[in-house]
Amino acid sequence: MPAPAQRAYYQTAFEQQTAQLYAKLGLSSSGLPLTVFREGLVGYYNLRPAGKRASAPPVLTLIDFSRPSQQKRLWVIDVEKAKVLFHTLVAHGKASGADVPLAFSDRNGSEMSSLGFYRTAPTTYTGKHGLSLKIKGLDPGFNTNAESRAVVVHGAEYVCEDFVKTHGRLGRSQGCPALPVAETAAIVKTIKGGSVLYLHGPARAGYRSRWLNLDTAVAAFAGIHKVG
Repeated sequence: MPAPAQRAYYQTAFEQQTAQLYAKLGLSSSGLPLTVFREGLVGYYNLRPAGKRASAPPVLTLIDFSRPSQQKRLWVIDVEKAKVLFHTLVAHGKASGADVPLAFSDRNGSEMSSLGFYRTAPTTYTGKHGLSLKIKGLDPGFNTNAESRAVVVHGAEYVCEDFVKTHGRLGRSQGCPALPVAETAAIVKTIKGGSVLYLHGPARAGYRSRWLNLDTAVAAFAGIHKVG
């Protein structure tokens, strides 16, 4: 098969799998747009080449910061088993906005959330917020200061339905994707070990990434799944 035809074949297979997985996981009814899920999968395959398949769990964590904080906007998905492992609330940075985050920054001291793709640390640790997980930003100009800013996944008492009922929104962090305390341990233990995390934001945020390159994602997808 000529290279252009082979590339088209693989891309069609990728798009079909994306649509089928989206439907099987019931993501439309839980509020995750297909476009956001597709972006996450493109990044997932770009960051998970076939040769390194066993080095990280086949888990994709999606956070849709174009949605208000009072809605569940975090999904943890096992891509290989086609299963939603968690769907829950997640906080954004206090300087990003009230209920819906509007501003994003990677600057130290900004107290804003940072968009883009991250890889989770190998292990968890116990810090001032209890069990926590460091994340490494992979998008220069958008999130690579995560470590120096101490942006980590942790639990917080202000991430709960009761806070929403009282204030009309979640509490906010200093830039960390903070989780409900009761679910934090299970989530961080599931996503640790180099899995992919994608923080999506509104279009006006101007996010761009090398990890959204469809051609390289399709090539990795074909290598992993041995399409054709």
